[in-house]
Amino acid sequence: MTESTRTSKHALFADYAWLPDGWRRNVLLEWDADGTLTHVTPDASARMAGVPRAAGPVLPGMPNLHSHAFQRAMAGLTEYRANATDNFWSWRDLMYRFAAKITPQGLAAVAQWLYIEMLKAGYTSVCEFHYVHHMPDGNRYANAAELAGQVVEAARTSGIGMTMLPVLYQYSGFGARAPNADQRRFINTPESLLDLLGKLRDAYPESAARRYGVAPHSLRAVSETSLRSLLDGLDQDLPGAPVHIHIAEQTAEVDACLEIEGARPVQWLLDRFAVDSRWCLVHATHVDAQETRDLAKSGAVAGLCLTTEANLGDGIFPAHTYLDEQGRFGVGSDSHIGVDWRAELRLLEYGQRLVRRQRNVLASAEAPFVADRLFGAALDGGAHATGRAVGALRAGQRADWLVLDAEHASIAEHAPDAWLSGVVFCEHGETPIRDVYTGGVKVVDNRRHRDEERAYAQYRVALAELLR
Repeated sequence: MTESTRTSKHALFADYAWLPDGWRRNVLLEWDADGTLTHVTPDASARMAGVPRAAGPVLPGMPNLHSHAFQRAMAGLTEYRANATDNFWSWRDLMYRFAAKITPQGLAAVAQWLYIEMLKAGYTSVCEFHYVHHMPDGNRYANAAELAGQVVEAARTSGIGMTMLPVLYQYSGFGARAPNADQRRFINTPESLLDLLGKLRDAYPESAARRYGVAPHSLRAVSETSLRSLLDGLDQDLPGAPVHIHIAEQTAEVDACLEIEGARPVQWLLDRFAVDSRWCLVHATHVDAQETRDLAKSGAVAGLCLTTEANLGDGIFPAHTYLDEQGRFGVGSDSHIGVDWRAELRLLEYGQRLVRRQRNVLASAEAPFVADRLFGAALDGGAHATGRAVGALRAGQRADWLVLDAEHASIAEHAPDAWLSGVVFCEHGETPIRDVYTGGVKVVDNRRHRDEERAYAQYRVALAELLR
């Protein structure tokens, strides 16, 4: 059956679309009632009667592989010197005080507004690394999944796809140090966290739009024993589910791991656990040459959050070497000091330029356009991190995409092979992303989300409460 003889009420015709082999013309996209692409036909010979036409070039939606939703409400509030040597650890103290005030209703409002911002920026999936679980005094809510459930519901109502990753947080530092008082809202055992995950799954079952995994917070916040217990329990119910972990973000963390565990964090993890493509190692900023090679060979995803890493003064990931070793990466907005995958990719390349004093550092002989290489790699790595069928315009994948404004100054009059360069590396006023679809549903139309006025009003109420 050809595209001209099929009938479908779920279809879109694009003059140009970015497929796994690059830009193609006259692409017919078709999807089923569940929001899964059934056919992607380039060089379509005829448009089906009644099929709408995309308002501009079509790109796959970008997965956001690392998010702490509540932190969006504190963006811009820590940009002053808290002490003589302001760094990640002093920022963390301020963040803890903010986390202590969030309520279920406030979290729901902040998360929904954030997810709308993500969608408008072209993120169509999010991996939520959720660690605020309990009441401010550390006691459990009657529903242990109260706060996590608010976040899952916010994703559902906004329309963004989600991989929810409840976080196991037990200790304040290496050597199983007792947690601090300001971490009491985070603390669980492997058993209580898996129980929380079970309650979430009962209330919000997995679907094409939703996946679950777990997130051991960091090597300093779990022990080897508890990490094994967590993974064993996860694999009884959700074998192969995603596992995300913060790692090697700060040099102080590397030094403490060397002192107490006798190894650098990434190498310690790779030596003791079967790290593979289900894993996302978030940040992994401070890796030596051997760790870089071993991480690349493992198939795990390096979760790079460039705007947050720059904001916190973390350091610069060795991306040039890592990509030469065929390492997989994706991008996330993390603390949401910015919510724009274009900025993450731009800063990834610019960091390498500043270190190496060269241009177009992350291009390659096979991919001479650096924006195209980074965009394709971030789609692939981000998709693996979500554990969902996303990140490509291909039959069997989720019908997630964004439509560019062909008249936007970043791409107008440019040839197609320069469009991504303009999108990633140019800034000309408003976003070049015009429309956004998730599961085949248009959730952003001409730069407006279907629910943004109400969501923004609720966000402002929540923010006012937090800032009192």
